[in-house]
Amino acid sequence: MSIPRPPRWVLAAGALVAIALAAVAFRASQGRAVDVVPAATTRLKQSVVVSGRVLAPAKVEIGSTITGRVVSVGVDDGDRVRAGQVLVRLESAELAAALAQAQAAERASATRIRQWRSVGVPNAREQLAQAEANATMAESEHARQNALFAQGFIGQARLDESRRALSVAQSQLAAARAAVAANRDDGAERQLLEDQLATARATRDAAAAKLAQTSIASPADGIVLDRSVEPGDIAQPGRTLIVLALDGPVRLVAPIDEKNLAVLRPGQPARVSADAFPGTRFDAVLDTLSPGIDLQRGTVEAKFSVAAPPPFLRSDMTVSIDIAVADKDHALVVPASAVRDPAAPEPSVLVIRGGIAARVGVRTGARASGHVEILEGLTAGVPVIVDPAVVAGDRVRER
Repeated sequence: MSIPRPPRWVLAAGALVAIALAAVAFRASQGRAVDVVPAATTRLKQSVVVSGRVLAPAKVEIGSTITGRVVSVGVDDGDRVRAGQVLVRLESAELAAALAQAQAAERASATRIRQWRSVGVPNAREQLAQAEANATMAESEHARQNALFAQGFIGQARLDESRRALSVAQSQLAAARAAVAANRDDGAERQLLEDQLATARATRDAAAAKLAQTSIASPADGIVLDRSVEPGDIAQPGRTLIVLALDGPVRLVAPIDEKNLAVLRPGQPARVSADAFPGTRFDAVLDTLSPGIDLQRGTVEAKFSVAAPPPFLRSDMTVSIDIAVADKDHALVVPASAVRDPAAPEPSVLVIRGGIAARVGVRTGARASGHVEILEGLTAGVPVIVDPAVVAGDRVRER
């Protein structure tokens, strides 16, 4: 008995299924299709964008060194001030009187020195001359009385009286000589008068310094940030009356994530815009990077200098800083998705070798716009796999 032949359509369907299975088997032997992108040479610009603020050159809190009532305040918030300009005045009548008293004491001391020169010194010399004459006369009288006593013409009492007169004359002579010595230019009397004058001058200087403290002046050119005093207030040491931002080079400060430290270098240029004036951009230069890391935020403090700051910049104003960390005309780049373990000591990419995904170690450089610079390990034109699901050893083919 013969077996009936299947219909033609069944044979055709079977043939199609066989062809499909053969195609699937062939595809499986070739590996799965993956996306690849060739390494290419192009211009690469990398930047780090951070938010910062304008750093005042110096912020000074002005206060009083003495206690006193405020008479007048010469500035207000936002005013520009010059070095030496009086900002606050305190009551000064009592201190002015103390200064006048000290000046009078100084003049009196100077007058005593002039009096000493014109009267004291000549008088001491005259007294010495008189004492010398009296001593000479007493010596002669005593010698004569002694001779008369020896001849028996006078008694012991008369001789004793002449001896006492000689002793008094000699004592007066010694005192006169001491007075002259004391009144010499290097003598004790002169030194005493000079010490009195020096004391008077020191008292005058202290009184003048106290009086000067009633006028509180600006230490340098700047702008008033805050005025917290009014006429009639009592100023005391330790209380802030005026806060100044002193003029000086404009600098910016910004916290930068520590992961960017590898690409940051002092001297890198930056473009800056203030949040209040986003349409105006100006140039800055990265000056310094702090040697320490903020443990709480994982950031490093960076400071920037601004050579030509715009006039609208103010202390503590918020700014956006775009730091150009790389700008290369002929950089070999691959998509960032092609780099495996980018944070590892030895990052890599996958390439197709004989239908197998093979790992190739690379050294990376700058990053920008979804691309990574390849410094070593690849040449231009080599396709790299960008499919993150592929691992080394998979059988693959280009899509």
